[in-house]
Amino acid sequence: MRDRMYDELALERSIKQYFGVDADVSYVIVSKVPISHTATATLFLTAKKQLLLHISGQSKLLLGDVKKLVSRMGLKAELYFPPQGRPNYFDEVGKNKFHEVFPGRKNITESDINFYRLLAPHNPALILISEVKDGNIYQFDSDAATDWRVATKFTYRRIRTS
Repeated sequence: MRDRMYDELALERSIKQYFGVDADVSYVIVSKVPISHTATATLFLTAKKQLLLHISGQSKLLLGDVKKLVSRMGLKAELYFPPQGRPNYFDEVGKNKFHEVFPGRKNITESDINFYRLLAPHNPALILISEVKDGNIYQFDSDAATDWRVATKFTYRRIRTS
């Protein structure tokens, strides 16, 4: 019981420090479940009933990797939080990567950098979840036939209000 409280407090502090988001953990759905050979995820509800996913890993994770892992967990993302103080982080990295590949191009459109945004380093990652797709949350399991098995059952769909 005490370890769980310390883990929740450490998670809140880590999120506040790295992302600048006040995430008051009210209920942890899954804690530190494996989502790859080197990454783990914690899914929790905040006091405002928002579903957040925190991903951390030992190896380098890109935004594209994080998006794929979120989808394979059976979740639908609404927002990927950038690091604190850098609201345009993914666009900045996307433009820099685009300029590395196409150094002479001057007029860059949003569609030009869509792919290059996915190459932004994103470890740790914080994601606002809008929906649990089929009521199951999956975790990585190398022994399973599909490499994924059900970690827990949980139903959630965020209804947007004005």
